[in-house]
Amino acid sequence: MAAHAFLHAATAPSSSVCSRCATGQARTWSRFYSSPAAAEASSTTDAVPPPPAATPATRHAPPPYDVRSGLILTRAPLLTRRLHPFENAFFFYQKRLEERLNTPFITSIYFKPDTARRLDWNLKVQERQGTVAKELGVYNGKSARAWDDELKVGDGLSSQESMLDSLLRDAEARVSDDAEVIAPEDVVPVERPVERETEADRKGDVRRLDRKLDRTLYLVVKGKDGAWGFPADVVPKDENLHEAAQRVLDQAAGVNMNTWIVGRVPVAHLVTEPTLGADGSVQSKGHKTFFLKGRIMAGQADLKGNPLGYTDFKWLTREELQKELAPEYFRGVRNMMAER
Repeated sequence: MAAHAFLHAATAPSSSVCSRCATGQARTWSRFYSSPAAAEASSTTDAVPPPPAATPATRHAPPPYDVRSGLILTRAPLLTRRLHPFENAFFFYQKRLEERLNTPFITSIYFKPDTARRLDWNLKVQERQGTVAKELGVYNGKSARAWDDELKVGDGLSSQESMLDSLLRDAEARVSDDAEVIAPEDVVPVERPVERETEADRKGDVRRLDRKLDRTLYLVVKGKDGAWGFPADVVPKDENLHEAAQRVLDQAAGVNMNTWIVGRVPVAHLVTEPTLGADGSVQSKGHKTFFLKGRIMAGQADLKGNPLGYTDFKWLTREELQKELAPEYFRGVRNMMAER
């Protein structure tokens, strides 16, 4: 009531104030008194309630995840892959094209006359029926039937085995150092290269490193729960990721391996969600596992007496890992694996 009387008195026209100024003064006082009321009204309708205060239980609750570090240890391919049949055929075509277009082989530039090497060359050229090709067989590149010297589809002459046999046969010495022709039964055959398929491949031994020589192998271990995966463990406060990964490898697979951690940046990660109760409490923690990549140069894994509880290990290819690992586990690490 007093405020209303004061406003009425303040807005009432006086003899010394014109009517226009009095009207403006009234609007000013009206805004002055209405603004607190408007602010109070908006605060009661639009205000967001403050968050509840943290209780001692929630303030000191541990995080629901453990940070783990692991290592994906690989053995790089030791052999080149086998060529596709199309690649073999294309290589054969290029070699024959080269034999057609090259200049004649001048033996006097490479061999002295009447020497053992010259005699050996003459014998082998005769077997090739005049061509200098080592692994292509007989061809008619400069004769009237030059158009008829290509291979039919599926001909074994362009296979890698046939080319290897031709090269090994060409490397055999047919003439002795004193320029005497060696009898065919006395020719010493050249030792063949080691076969691509090893004893471990034939026996299916997945613990040996001398298997699948043209593929990348990955070390996986078997845990207490019977699941297969890469070695990993919780990262303590005094370690970083790459230090923990090296410790995990030493503890899990022993120190009798010459290994190298490629970098300190993870190449893959997995997240296992925690288990929550009906009231939202954490029943079991989840895991956030970061994997680093490593290489093995020599040695072998040894799980005897490891403190992490691993019971078995295997060296597997990408396709074998897909069958052995859990589907969600494989999806988390598949993108860091090489095609071969």
